[in-house]
Amino acid sequence: MSIDINGMAHVILTVSQFEAARVFYGRLCTAMGMKPVFDGDKFCYWVGGRTAIGIEPCDPLYAGERFVQPRVGLHHICVRARTREDVDKCAALLREMNATIVRGPNENQWAPGYYSVLFEDPDGIRLELNHVPGVGLLREGRSLNPTEGYGEAR
Repeated sequence: MSIDINGMAHVILTVSQFEAARVFYGRLCTAMGMKPVFDGDKFCYWVGGRTAIGIEPCDPLYAGERFVQPRVGLHHICVRARTREDVDKCAALLREMNATIVRGPNENQWAPGYYSVLFEDPDGIRLELNHVPGVGLLREGRSLNPTEGYGEAR
């Protein structure tokens, strides 16, 4: 049996600084060509590029907490860009927004030509925008070793 998927439909993030996140994601998602389809007091949702990103406030019990990447759960979200220039434009926007840029934009070993910027939202949730030319890791004979990057299949 084979299940034919068609990308990722949406990601919903629970944030502790809802108003700051609303501004951050509103600016970022709009710049990425996503349209706001819902903007309420407890939920915001942007759609475009065959995906969607939503935010909602956390339970008041957790207000003020920040994202911790090595905990169980989300590590980071990566959205695919069509060109390297789009990655560069995103990095410029992030600098304009005074967002925390963790790394990049630069090339990495994850796939041939992998180019990305890794950054954080107001709660420290990690996001990435990347561009991989061609078929990337799907090229026949390629395998991925996360500690060594891409290489010939063993």
